[in-house]
Amino acid sequence: MTRLAALAVMLGASGPPFPIPDSRFPIPLSQDKPPAPAREEVYKKAGSAELKVHLYLPSDWKEDDRRPGIVFFFGGGWTQGTVTQFAPQAAYLASRGMVALCADYRVKSRHDVTPVECVEDAKSAVRWMRTHAARLGVDPDRIVAAGGSAGGHIAACTGITPGGDAPGEDASVSSRPDALLLFNPVMDAGPLAQRLGSEEAAARITPNAHVAAGLPPALLLYGTADRLIEGAKEFLAKSKELGNRAELYTADGQGHGFFNKPPWRERTLVRADEFLESLGYLKGKPTVQAP
Repeated sequence: MTRLAALAVMLGASGPPFPIPDSRFPIPLSQDKPPAPAREEVYKKAGSAELKVHLYLPSDWKEDDRRPGIVFFFGGGWTQGTVTQFAPQAAYLASRGMVALCADYRVKSRHDVTPVECVEDAKSAVRWMRTHAARLGVDPDRIVAAGGSAGGHIAACTGITPGGDAPGEDASVSSRPDALLLFNPVMDAGPLAQRLGSEEAAARITPNAHVAAGLPPALLLYGTADRLIEGAKEFLAKSKELGNRAELYTADGQGHGFFNKPPWRERTLVRADEFLESLGYLKGKPTVQAP
């Protein structure tokens, strides 16, 4: 048995050691045929649901690496969506040296849950990555939470809103990421109050209601025609006042979900690359071409 296989058995991992793909870029940034992950693993069981992460690994990945990691959460209004939405971005960042995950989570159409449970699953996914950092080749102090729309909201909650962790998880391992990469996330209470039917319940998982000093650095990306951008402006104003690092990228005239299609998929990925490079998580210039 190889050293990696022995380590996987010791830590309770199922299946063979990680296959290492050739993740060199450019690869097509297409969601029609998303790049295949190196491996899938169950990160959480919630009732009858087995929630999985899709892992994307650098071509030179080794078990004793301490690479930055990132976990992506798909959008879909907390109601639907597919785990492969951010596969192109995950594969690209793997080609740049990160360990990237795309996480499934419970949604209303498949699991009859509310945004509260969606947030709970996001915090579980971040904690899972940190718990298994050693065998994933990840630095547990350089983990990014990312996502789009509702997925951006739950990623924001992992770094901003207190509480909301799944019962029974190891609270000694933090579910808070070290940076946030948020594509048009819901930051204010309006959409959440509509979905939950309660302003009080919405406030508990509203990022803008919990802005405090010492939050992880954050990059938010919006189209200027997206009404949700007002929540981002509020977040940036509060963050600036408290000395937190928060940056806003805007796409002129674009609406919600603009980042899902070219040329904005590539342009936002370049900006995300630059943000991560500024944190020391990536080295060198972006390798994706932005039209």
